[in-house]
Amino acid sequence: MSLNGADDIRPVIQRNSLREQIAGALREEMMAGRLEAGRNFTVKEIAELYGVSATPAREALVDLGAQGLLRAEHHRGYTVPELCWADFLEIFESRVLITDSFHRQFASGRAMPDLSRLPSLRRRAEAAQRAARSGNLDVMVGCDRRFWQEVAALLGNRRMADYLDWLRVQSWMFAARFLREMPVLGGVCWDRQVELVDAIGAGDVHGAHRIVCEYNLFTVELLAGLAGAPLESVTVLGLLTDRPGDRTDPVAAPAAPPHVEPPVAPPAAAVEEPGGGARPRKGGAAGEELGKELGRELGLGLGLVPQPRAVAHGRFGRRLP
Repeated sequence: MSLNGADDIRPVIQRNSLREQIAGALREEMMAGRLEAGRNFTVKEIAELYGVSATPAREALVDLGAQGLLRAEHHRGYTVPELCWADFLEIFESRVLITDSFHRQFASGRAMPDLSRLPSLRRRAEAAQRAARSGNLDVMVGCDRRFWQEVAALLGNRRMADYLDWLRVQSWMFAARFLREMPVLGGVCWDRQVELVDAIGAGDVHGAHRIVCEYNLFTVELLAGLAGAPLESVTVLGLLTDRPGDRTDPVAAPAAPPHVEPPVAPPAAAVEEPGGGARPRKGGAAGEELGKELGRELGLGLGLVPQPRAVAHGRFGRRLP
């Protein structure tokens, strides 16, 4: 499904029922910003779009509504909620606090990650890294979500992993509208997934936590700049800039929030590599090609759900007043 006619890259669906397939498809549409905030639609429209009866379409929408990912409008169907900066702060700070808590458990030896999942995690990391460098947002959201699902599975706590995944879906729903406005995405988003897997595989608990903190700091700096929001409003910055693994006093005062300029997309010609030199930019046509290659390789495609040939822009049309 694509709301802009670009239906060559689609989110993967490997679920057991039409209800779950439709819910999953709509979830990834919202994560990628193709089904943007304020769009309103009915059960009938979704059923017709996917070529199914009203029952699985209604059940899928009810499920998404129960998860807080859609808002039921009396006599108007369902609307994609608009998440503001305050919403993102709650999402982001929850994620950081959970990450910090598990680092403390792993560092103290009270719990250890499930390293039997490393081969699967590495495959996800490589796919997510290539997707981030491709600049194809439609592919990026799915690969990123699956990578962090594998990371969360290392925690050995299924309920916590599900909660982190729920937070990530909403993070993308907030971020996608800003990223879609950028002319070039290749090289803009975080792409150190493989480095994180290497640290986990080496048993470097503090190193892995440092990379996750740097990822979180990178994310909040990027989105604060794009949203025009004050970075000082992020209350957990101290956990990212003054990490327990880097000091002896775990309750020392947090570092002052850094001053961050709004991010600027790098030039389209090349991206400087850490070791010097440059690599070709993976945005534009090259990014689209890599996106298609990733889609074929990962089996991305709605598959079991009948797809419309094209959906005109504004298909879900009515915006909230």
